[in-house]
Amino acid sequence: MGKVYDALRRAEEQRTQRIQETTDSAAGIPAPVPASVVAPGAVPAANTGARAPARARKEGSLLASLRGRSSGAALASASDLNKRRIALLQPESVVAEQFRTLRGRIDSLAATRPICTIAVTSANRGDGKTLAAISLSAVTAMQPGRRVLLIDCDMRDPGVSTSLGLRVDAGLAEVLSGTASIDDAICKADGADLDVLAVRSVPQNPSELLASTAMVDLLAKVSEVYDRVVVDLPPTLGLPDAKGMSELCDGVVFMVRADQTPAGDVETAIEILGRDRIIGLVMNGESAESAPYARD
Repeated sequence: MGKVYDALRRAEEQRTQRIQETTDSAAGIPAPVPASVVAPGAVPAANTGARAPARARKEGSLLASLRGRSSGAALASASDLNKRRIALLQPESVVAEQFRTLRGRIDSLAATRPICTIAVTSANRGDGKTLAAISLSAVTAMQPGRRVLLIDCDMRDPGVSTSLGLRVDAGLAEVLSGTASIDDAICKADGADLDVLAVRSVPQNPSELLASTAMVDLLAKVSEVYDRVVVDLPPTLGLPDAKGMSELCDGVVFMVRADQTPAGDVETAIEILGRDRIIGLVMNGESAESAPYARD
């Protein structure tokens, strides 16, 4: 975990410095660039960016970022939605390559212990957890013969169906309450061999549904069918959902937004989840120069 906290400390220092500086306003929305990934497990992350800083290479972390601000609204703008599904829309982009690297690190860890279900969460809303969940699911599903399921477990503020443009006739709440079957609720994402269990209706008792035996049975059942199950969880702080659900999964990918997520919130959230549960950390929004791989 030392590399994680070093990265968080640097991010907090950059955040403080940038707040004090006067910046010129820029027109338009900056294009996304890769996410910074730190995998604190047995396999350190490697830098695949062509122009990533040497310090990141020395520390074994993968620097990248996804510029732009979270919409902070249930119905995001078209630009924000496209950023969430950038790995699907631009599979050869730098963003997609960075999530392939994260996928590779998780696969390396999976060689030492079972990792089928992966929870994705963050400290606060707007840190980019849904982007990470969709991107990781998308690049994993690109592997031939690999079955992948993305589950939206944020039944308070769901974003997967809107981001992917899905029509949801039955969702997670209906499956857990017994009014719909898993087969009826699972749909296919356009442009990808990716199955999705989204949210159709926001229930009045999301915490109770997520903590139910029906949720345990659901994860057990899909783990027998799919090679990898990615679960988009609610934010960790202020809600009991992420803690309980993360304990049902084999590992946690944690999302941090540079210049926005306070380091104290990140440390508190990691303590709540359990340090040994974190298999990867993605830093979103850090300014970095990088370019996609160019073919000759």
